[in-house]
Amino acid sequence: MVQNSTQSQNSSSEELILRSLNPLEARVRMATVQVLVWFFLYINGLMHFTFLSKQAFWGNTRYVLFAHTLLLNSIFLLLTDLVVLLTYFFVMMPMGFCILLCIIMESVTSGAPFTITAMCLERYVAICMPLRHANISTPDRAVAAIVVISIFSLINPFMDLFVLIAMAPPGYFAEASFCHYEIMLVAKWQRFTRALIYQVDLAVIAIIIMFCYVKIMLAAKAASGGNKESVSKGRRTLLFHSLQLFLCMIDILCPYFETYVLENSPQNYLTIRFFNYTAFTIISRALSALIYGLRDKTFCVALVYYVSCKMNQVTVKKSNGP
Repeated sequence: MVQNSTQSQNSSSEELILRSLNPLEARVRMATVQVLVWFFLYINGLMHFTFLSKQAFWGNTRYVLFAHTLLLNSIFLLLTDLVVLLTYFFVMMPMGFCILLCIIMESVTSGAPFTITAMCLERYVAICMPLRHANISTPDRAVAAIVVISIFSLINPFMDLFVLIAMAPPGYFAEASFCHYEIMLVAKWQRFTRALIYQVDLAVIAIIIMFCYVKIMLAAKAASGGNKESVSKGRRTLLFHSLQLFLCMIDILCPYFETYVLENSPQNYLTIRFFNYTAFTIISRALSALIYGLRDKTFCVALVYYVSCKMNQVTVKKSNGP
């Protein structure tokens, strides 16, 4: 009950701060968010169309995982933008709708780092076990990995849902609320457990990335000629994935920092939240996927073809990737 009281106070404080924001400044921020969100959704849509239009991409594990990353980013951008719009217009939704929305956003947020990790492992297999790569890295296994990642990403939000059902006070589900994940955390220990799970997941991911990078570095020393160039590309790709995971980690930790600011420096809350959302939720997620697609020469050629709307036939050849 103390936790519920704290959440209610935080929600009330947030609503008061939102209502006190200068209308012109609020409109400018909202316009900026909408331009960024829908621009990147358009780019993601083009890359999805490019992936679906070429059968050569369907049979490549790397492209299947990349398309899944794009899908997660697109879903996340759409849902977070919906939450932003509801908050901007002070629309409080039924608790059931908000809970469903929060579960989907939480699973998508958790799924992105795991998918990037799977892409790192795919590069490790391609470079360190080239003779077995074709047998290990198959589209069917990529789909299986995506299913496992999706199930694993749902564990934490469903655990929070079960605790909420068991511990929520009478009438809780009949209330209307702004849609933020804190509505599912009715006990103080849930916030601690959620943060701990994130830290453990990110630590395991960091160990996997480090293992892959060390193995690829050793392969680079032993390689020669054209194979050395391929290993060097793989190493740069792994570093890029590490940057993506770092940005995902910052995005995951942003709500905790924003809660601290709301409680201790409310006058800076909206500025911090706007910066975090534009920099780490929109730009970092969408831009990293775009850069990855453009770095891949095969995918980039196909993407440019569809962007330019040319009618000539494009031949997509298999590539070792960036």
